[in-house]
Amino acid sequence: MVRRISTGGEFEKRVGYCRAVVAGGWVHVAGTVGQGEGVEEQCGSALEIIGRALTEAGCSFADVVRVTYMLPDRAEFEPCWPILSETFGANPPAATMIECGLIDPKYRIEIEVTAMLPPGQRR
Repeated sequence: MVRRISTGGEFEKRVGYCRAVVAGGWVHVAGTVGQGEGVEEQCGSALEIIGRALTEAGCSFADVVRVTYMLPDRAEFEPCWPILSETFGANPPAATMIECGLIDPKYRIEIEVTAMLPPGQRR
């Protein structure tokens, strides 16, 4: 069974995707940008959006096994480290950081995660 989770974000309908897909015991959360002025504020905002999708799917950041960070300027990644460390805590996922262009220059970070549903949540 495949379940799609939509947050109604502006790009979901325009581009043709959903925030997350739950399939085969996995939760795949699409690349997510946040709102705010700087990279730290956008990082926190993106994580809030991702957190809501994970909760709706039946899991949490503790279940994330893979994360990809995409930034147009790799120098802006380090200021996010405390936020990321606090979010993932004792359950750090495998991670990759990519320096690349994002869909709009106002965005400073995009975050994509994959999580495994806890055994009781798998359908």
